[in-house]
Amino acid sequence: MSVLYNRACSISLPRGQSAFLWGARQTGKSTLLKHQFANSISFDLLNAGTMLRFLSAPNALGQELSLFGAIAHTEPIIIDEIQKIPSLLDEVHRLIESEDMSFILCGSSARKLRREDVNLLGGRACKFTLHPLTWSEVPNFNLLTAMSTGLLPGFYGKKFARRSLRAYIEDYLTQEVFSEALVRNTASFSRFFDALPFYHGSRLNFSSIARDCAVDAKTVRAYFDILVDTLVGYLVFPHAKKASRRTISSAPKFYLFDIGVANYILGNTISNTYGSNFGSSFEHFIFLELIAASSYQEWDTNIRYWRTSSGLEVDFVLDNGAVAIDVKSRVRARDLRAIKAFNDEFRPRRSIVVTAEPVNRKVDGIEVLNYEYFLDQLNQGRLL
Repeated sequence: MSVLYNRACSISLPRGQSAFLWGARQTGKSTLLKHQFANSISFDLLNAGTMLRFLSAPNALGQELSLFGAIAHTEPIIIDEIQKIPSLLDEVHRLIESEDMSFILCGSSARKLRREDVNLLGGRACKFTLHPLTWSEVPNFNLLTAMSTGLLPGFYGKKFARRSLRAYIEDYLTQEVFSEALVRNTASFSRFFDALPFYHGSRLNFSSIARDCAVDAKTVRAYFDILVDTLVGYLVFPHAKKASRRTISSAPKFYLFDIGVANYILGNTISNTYGSNFGSSFEHFIFLELIAASSYQEWDTNIRYWRTSSGLEVDFVLDNGAVAIDVKSRVRARDLRAIKAFNDEFRPRRSIVVTAEPVNRKVDGIEVLNYEYFLDQLNQGRLL
């Protein structure tokens, strides 16, 4: 029996406003829309019959909607997997303008739409993103379960989740990302994709990766852009505010979009809260919580990281340096060196170390917070 999670993504649309809803496959977009817009007319372009009907005649959308009467004008019309038929957006645009209809256009990637230079409704549709489940959305959340099964709604806590993760990676990530890539040298992209576990959570050296894939660095950067555009991963860039210390200023870090997908392709099985594998997975988990919060709370700031040439690193920097966040499974005195150095340079409003330790404390002005307490603050909008 599937669980209906209470999602933090709330799509509130004023009358006449349309929206795009993006999210990787299996994040629960269709379920969310059915729950929040139970009375809406919906079309699923993964349905072969529906896709073929509109592919051959996009204007059939308006003809069919005319048969629904008032409901087509009072509730937003949902079109799932809109990237399957980019040309349908012209008909959507016409119906918004001439028929006063509103739409929610749902998909797993806007890349194809941008690549084909199609009608993106010229500001008539706002953008929402649905992420994998977050800590606040899962009753009785279990961190080790999340690391093992991931936080895609259909996988979390399921007995055969790793089998599902394997199928997801083979059938969705590999196939769809390859189809979106449209690269000439499929062998080099395949080598790049196979080596992806080695790049996850790390600073990227495009030149080194290019040598491994036998392509130029510009092509490797384009490959990472594909992963970002298809919502498979995120690039986190360095905090670039001028400082007296020599810092990393150009190399981004890369994180995959789901903790379970990452651990599966890394071959990690995490059964306790100790060790380097837990530590890196814990950092990834906190990052994904920050990403989801920034999306759902509509932060007007980017998530960065800070690293000196001598190796001191603060995992996440928010609000142009006003908030510094480091992630450590356990905190010893030497683990505070980096965030203390950041404090000396930038005098942030808040310095936080998120930990799996149970007790909160303060050390030289640095807040050492249990991750559940930290996430509670995050989800209440009390972090920035």
